[in-house]
Amino acid sequence: MSSFENRQEFAIGLCHDAGQLALSYFKDRTRLVVDKKGRQDWVSEADRNVETFIRERLHQAWPDDGVYGEEHEPTLGTSGFDWVIDPIDGTTNFVNGIPAWTIVLAGVAQGRTEVGVIHDPNVRETFAALRGAGATLNGTSMQVAGGTPLNSGTVAVGYSNRVEAAHVIPMISDLIDAGAMYHRNASGALSIAYVAAGRLLGYVEEHMNAWDCLAGQLMVEEAGGRVEQQDATGMIRDGGRVVVGTPDVFETLVRFADRAWNR
Repeated sequence: MSSFENRQEFAIGLCHDAGQLALSYFKDRTRLVVDKKGRQDWVSEADRNVETFIRERLHQAWPDDGVYGEEHEPTLGTSGFDWVIDPIDGTTNFVNGIPAWTIVLAGVAQGRTEVGVIHDPNVRETFAALRGAGATLNGTSMQVAGGTPLNSGTVAVGYSNRVEAAHVIPMISDLIDAGAMYHRNASGALSIAYVAAGRLLGYVEEHMNAWDCLAGQLMVEEAGGRVEQQDATGMIRDGGRVVVGTPDVFETLVRFADRAWNR
């Protein structure tokens, strides 16, 4: 078993454990301490404590690996392998009692995402990918949808306070004109996983942080879909645009994104 395979197996178990911890907070939200980071941007003690839990377990198992997360300062490593954590993607849903949030963990080496895990403890679904070895949902191989045109499917659209919210309007307009349905569940990672699982045709967002997208992008690639190629190290540093989709709709989504966001 390669070091990447070992890390993937470890990451799946860790995300399951972190999911149970997050669920314990979710079921007792009346006592949850929540802070506002910005417009429609929340962080709770659950986010911070779940990330701390993940970091501690990573350090015990892989002490020389780097760790980057949404809620705490980065830990620089010496092994050449970095972990990227979103302890709870979909915090707005989480604090409002909506069961659409997930635990996200990606592993990066030499500018490429090698391992990705997205675990949804609400419905006990674990999406996972290992570069060159495919993508799975609860251990069963998954593939993007095939042969479905835009006017017969759904594309998820994300946006955040990092960009002007109105920039999403031309994207939605183009999707509607093309006959597509559009979807937003406030968890970009989960939406990208749904593309890999064949539930959505694509996902587009003007700017995402690495912890929200790297794991899912690998899953889409390994499930036979297409993604815009990016350096994972650069995404950790700066974030960037994300377009993923099935081979049938990807080029159209890229064209819509270029038009909406003046690329």
